[in-house]
This record gives sequence, structure tokens and C-alpha cells, in this order.
Amino acid sequence: MKRLIFGVLLIVSSCSLMAQDDTLAMNGNAHDSLGCQLPWPLCMQGRLDSLMQDPLLDYSQVGLMVWDLTDDKSLFSFNHRQLLRPASTMKLLTAITALDQLGGNYQFRTSLYYTGEIVGRTLVGDLYCVGGMDPAFEDDDMWHFAHALKELDIDTLCGRIVSDVTIKDTLKWGEGWCWDDDNPTLSPLLVNRKANFAERLITALQDVDVALVDVAFSKGKTPSDAKLVSERKRSIDQILQRMMKDSDNLYAESVFYQTAASTRRPARALDAARLERALIERAGVNSSSCRIADGSGLSLYNYLSAEVETMILRYAFRHQSVYSHLLYSLPIAGEDGTLKKRMRGTLAEGNVQAKTGTLTGVISLAGYCTASNGHRLCFAIMNQGIQKGSEARAFQDKVCLILCD
Repeated sequence: MKRLIFGVLLIVSSCSLMAQDDTLAMNGNAHDSLGCQLPWPLCMQGRLDSLMQDPLLDYSQVGLMVWDLTDDKSLFSFNHRQLLRPASTMKLLTAITALDQLGGNYQFRTSLYYTGEIVGRTLVGDLYCVGGMDPAFEDDDMWHFAHALKELDIDTLCGRIVSDVTIKDTLKWGEGWCWDDDNPTLSPLLVNRKANFAERLITALQDVDVALVDVAFSKGKTPSDAKLVSERKRSIDQILQRMMKDSDNLYAESVFYQTAASTRRPARALDAARLERALIERAGVNSSSCRIADGSGLSLYNYLSAEVETMILRYAFRHQSVYSHLLYSLPIAGEDGTLKKRMRGTLAEGNVQAKTGTLTGVISLAGYCTASNGHRLCFAIMNQGIQKGSEARAFQDKVCLILCD
């Protein structure tokens, strides 16, 4: 028995020595240069064990978990159940829940309807602008609205322009958002990210020579007998691309409320959080200790663990209808999005596909990669109490290089 224990200790010690040459690890040459003949999991675990002695962790926290998706088992964990702020890795939970709840063919819609009668070339009635939480609606979409109305042989509007924003509640900002941040406005009707839809519609109508007579603004619900003028659509893939690769907070909140609206209108953050908790439970983790305040990770009230993030990534991997859309949206190390400048010239470049997260004192990274033995992995790294973001990013890059080596 003593020989067995000594042999295990010797193996772990040998693996640990491999992590002491950071330069070799960064170049992806650790196996060849140090002559590791041990199975990949043991080498990886030993190197990660040594990395947990990094001086960065003397004055800051980290939650870390690595899961082998091919063998479906945990490979490494460190403080993996500690509740920490996820920052923008919160967007993983938002995206995975949305894809699971809404489906990969879901479309974001903004619509223009009218009521009343067309008398001569005058619409004696109202225009209804129906907001669908599309964060990408822009001038070109408004141009199509104006021209679609003009094509009905209308050159004069005599009535109201009604904003239908009943898809969500009236809150303009998320719970726990800092007042001095550049926070997005959570309106169902936006043009170029600004909540001045009705005013921009008037400008667009005037540009196509539609006259407005005594037009007033109001808010209300679109009548069931209203007639469709035009509808602009975007796929969930289009929204997820910018939400994940560029870490766009407005896009994330739009997805968050779209998910909530699938079960209740007006949608509330509470409704989206309930669906996300249910997904965490389906992923096999107790969600009772988690705190879900928004969809973007801007809120200081969000709390998840590395275990939660790892297991929802595992859940996505096991559901191809979710995984295919999620993977397509994630930043790729050394190539695009928020990982474009990271891990270049290493084995992690083009391999790691992960979501970054950054708040004051918080740097996080969670996603997928493929190990040298061909196994697919998912991981979550959550650094807290960080004064220099570059130090935490360097630490996370080392983790990724170990996983890819």
C-alpha cells in the first residue's frame, strides 16, 4: 500500500514539475521538451495543480472547472462551487436558455400595422409600431417601413402613431446596473440603439413624401384586426453573433427578454431568470444559490459558479440543436471577437472557442476546446478581486494552453 501511495505521489510530482517552465508551456512545447510519458489527463492535472500556486491567487480568487465531454467526466476543479460574479460569461446562460427555449430558427420581429380606412390617398386611422426587442433595427429597416406604406398608395396620414411595447415591462435598465456605466436602454422599439422610434418613423415618412396631418404619439396594444404594412426579421443566429463575439450588452438583454416573453407578456427579468434556473437544474446543478439579475452580466447582483457555467456548456454540447448555434457564435482564440488578440501563435489559437467576461475586478472565460488526445472539453475560469486585467487574462491563457497541449 505504501508503495502504491508513493507511486501516485511520484506521478503527480512529475507532472507538477512540467508547469514550472511557463515559457515552454506558452510555446506549446512542454510535452516534447520535458519528456512527459504519462497519460494526458495526469499531465494536465499536474500542470493545473501547479498553476494554482500562481502568485496571482495570493491576493485574488479563482473558480475553475474542466469537464471531459468525450468521456463525460470532471477532469479538474478548484473552488468550482464558489459563487462569483460571471461578468459577460453570463451571456452563455442567456444564449443557451434562449436556444433551448425558443429554438435555433427563432426570429426577432419588428412590425408596422395600420387601422382605419384609406380614403383617396389618405390613411384616416392609426399606425401601430410593434416592438419585438430587435437590437439591430436601423435606418435601412425604417426606410423599408416608409416605402411599404407609400406602396399602399398613401401620401397622407391623418391619425396617430402608436408604439406597441407590450412585449416587456416598462423598466429601462437592469437590476444592479451601475449608474455611471454606458448602459443600454431596454426598449422594445429601438432605431440604431436609440429609443426614438416614432420620431424616426415620421422623418422616414416625410422623406418619401407622406404628409402628416395632426399626427399625435401614443402607446397602446395593436388591435387584432389591424392590417400588416411591413415586418422586419432577424434570425437568432444574427443576434447571437454580435452578442457573443462582440459581447454586446443590448443584444444580450434583447435575447433575455425575448426568452421571457415566450411564456409571459409583458416579459420581466424575473420570468427570464426562472427559465434560466430551470435550465441550470436540467444541466444537473442545484440553482437555489445562484443569483440571476440580467442577461448581459452587467449587474453586480449576478452570482454563478464555475460548476454552473461548465455544466450548462455540457448541457449545450449534449443538445445538438443548441450546440451548433452556440458554437457558431463564440469568439475564437487568435481569430475573432473578444479573443482576437489572445493566445496567438500557440496551440490554443483557432482551438479555444469561449466567451470572455470583464467587469471592474472581474475577469472570466468559459467555453470549449479540443485536447491533444482528441477529446472535446468545456471549461470555466472565473477570476475575482483582480486589479490588473492583463494578469488574469494571462492566467486564463495558461489554463487554455495546458488544456490544448
